[in-house]
Amino acid sequence: AVPSKGKQWYQRRVRGHSAVFVFQMPYLQRASFQNNKITDTEGITHPLLEVLNLNNNQITQASFDSEALRKLSILEMRGNNLTSTAGLGLPKLQRLYLAENQITELTDLDKCVALKMLHLRGNGDNTNPIEKLDGFSKNMIALQYLNMRGSKISSLKSEIKKLKCLPMLRGLILKDSPVAKEEEYRIEIIMNLRNLERLDKDIFTDEERQEAQELYRQREEEGKLSESNPEGAMFLD
Repeated sequence: AVPSKGKQWYQRRVRGHSAVFVFQMPYLQRASFQNNKITDTEGITHPLLEVLNLNNNQITQASFDSEALRKLSILEMRGNNLTSTAGLGLPKLQRLYLAENQITELTDLDKCVALKMLHLRGNGDNTNPIEKLDGFSKNMIALQYLNMRGSKISSLKSEIKKLKCLPMLRGLILKDSPVAKEEEYRIEIIMNLRNLERLDKDIFTDEERQEAQELYRQREEEGKLSESNPEGAMFLD
């Protein structure tokens, strides 16, 4: 182990191996196993581990023990073969990087109560893409940034409402998705997610917020809004 800024750091190349095996290192806080041929996550049980890099391996399913990894706050698993987020429900996790996997199902995220950043760019494939915004929970009270660039979400009005349960969401990336081509893409989103500050990295302008407010009032007058939507009245304040 080589000390790094006062923290115990471990980096190991295990090319040709299918699993991570780390000797008992009770003070390990940062570990990197990127660019190998690891296929599972068994054997990672370090109570002080805070940062774990498993990018560019061949992991098909995650299986982490939340009790054994009770301090893990940053997990990188880009470029693996994950098909779902099952097994990633770590309550202390703050940043989760899952770009370029094969994820089509979002599960166990309700356990990620401290998660602030979730990167899901470039997941799924043409046969089985991410088409819906299911899997998010009101328990995710800390989530501020969500990147789903390149997803296949095509129904904006029905899907964007599923993100209303995320009270702290401030940044959303849906670029290169079918919904991003819709005429009122930005207006529809800010009308539903009024606390959002950025969409595809562009800050919402006062003019866009005003247009969203006017569109809401127009739909209300036309009777297109549900009377059971208590949040809608906020636009009339």
